Amino acid sequence: LLPVPYFLITFTIPAELRDIARANPRQVYTALFRASAAALQQLAADPRFLGGQLGMLGVLHTWTRDLRYHPHIHYLVPAVALAPDGRVVQPPAADFLLPVRPLAILYRAKLQASLRQYPFATTIPAATWQRPWVVDCRPVGTGETALKYLAPYVFRVALSNNRILQADDDQVTFRYRHSASGENRTSTLPVTTFIQRF
Repeated sequence: LLPVPYFLITFTIPAELRDIARANPRQVYTALFRASAAALQQLAADPRFLGGQLGMLGVLHTWTRDLRYHPHIHYLVPAVALAPDGRVVQPPAADFLLPVRPLAILYRAKLQASLRQYPFATTIPAATWQRPWVVDCRPVGTGETALKYLAPYVFRVALSNNRILQADDDQVTFRYRHSASGENRTSTLPVTTFIQRF
């Protein structure tokens, strides 16, 4: 980690694209990475913002904490960019890296253009490309906590054994942390639903 503030930037896809992503993971995940990274770099290169190239670490998550299929990418980004002339540029405020509304619009357009090359693109409802998409950008201090959050997703499965509280022939109960509240919750699912999510 560099001795600068860090940001965690999350790119999601809307619900209409999830079944397509599940059926075509290689194509959609590749397009998701390329579109999100290109949108970040393009906006960062704009002199109104940073005027330089970002460094970033991206991690793909394909599930939520309660094991629902929800592909999204987290980028850990230091608040510093390298300008074309070699200068190191930092954002003007410690709690702002890039504007998320234009970033989301740019990302949506790049992903749409990338997916058009595949036959499944014709099955995507046109309204998917018209409504607002979600991109989240939040300051995460030194980046250490965010890095520790992202690292296990690279090397481990979605659910460790110690989170399984009970299992029998009919259902599985497991513990997870609710994203919005931060509180621990439990989920009990029929075995077949649990296996499908896992």
